[in-house]
Amino acid sequence: MTTFQPAAVPGMAPPPDSVHPRDSKAEAPTSVSRLNDTIRGFIDRWGSVWVEGEVTSWNVRGGNVFGRMKDLATDSTVSFRVWSSTLQRLPSDLKAGDHVIACVKADYFVRTGDFTFAVSAMRHVGLGDQLEKLERLRQKLRAEGLFDPSRKKPLPFLPRTIGLITGERSDAEKDVRRNAELRWPQVDFRTAYAAVQGDRCVPETIGALKALDADPGVDVIIIARGGGDPQTLLGFSDERLLRAVAEANTPVVSAIGHENDHPLLDDVADVRASTPTDAAKRVVPDVAEQRALIGQLRSRMTSRLTQRVSHDIAQLEQLRSRPVLRAPEQMVDTRAQQIWLTTVRGRDVVDRALHTAERATAELRASLRALSPASTLARGYAIAQGEDGRVVRDATAAPAGTKLVITVERGIIAARSEGVSDVTVAPDPARDERAGAELE
Repeated sequence: MTTFQPAAVPGMAPPPDSVHPRDSKAEAPTSVSRLNDTIRGFIDRWGSVWVEGEVTSWNVRGGNVFGRMKDLATDSTVSFRVWSSTLQRLPSDLKAGDHVIACVKADYFVRTGDFTFAVSAMRHVGLGDQLEKLERLRQKLRAEGLFDPSRKKPLPFLPRTIGLITGERSDAEKDVRRNAELRWPQVDFRTAYAAVQGDRCVPETIGALKALDADPGVDVIIIARGGGDPQTLLGFSDERLLRAVAEANTPVVSAIGHENDHPLLDDVADVRASTPTDAAKRVVPDVAEQRALIGQLRSRMTSRLTQRVSHDIAQLEQLRSRPVLRAPEQMVDTRAQQIWLTTVRGRDVVDRALHTAERATAELRASLRALSPASTLARGYAIAQGEDGRVVRDATAAPAGTKLVITVERGIIAARSEGVSDVTVAPDPARDERAGAELE
């Protein structure tokens, strides 16, 4: 059967379906159907590809799944569709937040112009691959010193306000608050909610951490989440979150999962708690334990003081029991006679010393009197001095007419020399004997 094709009329535009998109122009546009067919033919030549990413949405409608997948390193996303026939062959535990690899083929709907990828196979990324990536990151952060104990900040003994980052209405929040309030009823919380899995986990947790770290009233920050499979805990091993925790000025406690869960956040945080309940116990002291401790300290202090006072009383009683302190006047009585004898002996010694000194003084006084010029004058002698004050010792030194000054025992006589005299003084033995004795 031959399809009738109308002949082109000169000066008229050809039908749109007959124009290829690459040959289209304003005078001869192509049709939407021809454009979609062309796009469909181009996309069909791509074939199937394997892609790795994180499932950000997983919606089941009519037995089919419609979802989106995000690149792990960037925010790039694609939509995908899983037909019910394919879904039966996939793992039954696939869900949003899973890290997967999928075999997809581009599919373009001509009628609606929608572009998506049809999934023919999908599975979780092997745990070995994840562990290898985490181990490489662990070695990198350890080499940078983010795990060093020296950089970890100590927890305050009794925080005024605890910052809590957790999922809204989560069991982890209830566990932390309940156990903290049981241990210390006056504890205060400042809670910042964040997604604890999926693509919003890391940015929301970082935002909450920065907000609480900037609050001067918050003394410690707890990042808490309940247990989960390793896939759902990957956000707490994200390098961006780990570096934000390392840069925080407020001490950070990691309380992710259960005892066996160990994301990298545990190594970077200042304190690792095995569970949210354990985090409350580590951050808040137990008021009952503190009261018991205070009671023990008071008891020990009372015992030590009682022991010290008893020891001092015993020493005082021992001192008081000594004879010298029991009857102190006895020591004075026994020493009184000795003190009297010593006093008498001292008085005698002083008296003898005074008598000896008086005699010596009298002798010295007599010697001084004997040698004194006044004593000599008192015996009748005189001192003759010339006008120049010189003592005349030779008669020839005072010729006639020389003015003399004669000093006797009582007064001074002005005289004039008559020259050398021939008169001799008669000797007087008694007088000379007295003078010699005085001179001696």
